[in-house]
Amino acid sequence: MPSTPRTPLTGSGSGPCTLVVCRGCCCGNARKQPGTDPAWQLELLRAGAAEHGFQVRTTDCLGPCDQANVIVVRPSAAGRRAGGRAVWIGFVMDDDSTEEVVRWAAAGGPGVAEPPLTLEMQFIRPPRDARVRSRR
Repeated sequence: MPSTPRTPLTGSGSGPCTLVVCRGCCCGNARKQPGTDPAWQLELLRAGAAEHGFQVRTTDCLGPCDQANVIVVRPSAAGRRAGGRAVWIGFVMDDDSTEEVVRWAAAGGPGVAEPPLTLEMQFIRPPRDARVRSRR
């Protein structure tokens, strides 16, 4: 699938997509993930958010520590109306994968734009308790 955005969706209540960045016990921990720079990664994500209008939040441990660093891309209101659901991405360790997350969020994220194919290979299943919470 191409990584070009689908036709933009318009309408009221079209808030931006949101990136939820894990900063728990393993994600964002340079000691446990040698060769990573968690502060730099957040800078890249926040710079992309400032430029393109999506949101970035950090949170404690999301659960799949063996797949650190984890970022959840939550769809915008328009993306949810189009059927988009939150996408969990694991192993976001370098600038290339971080920049792909930024480009996808800038293009609209889930339900609005197709993710880059290389990023799709990093999609992971959310932990079972996260899937249960999302259905409540």
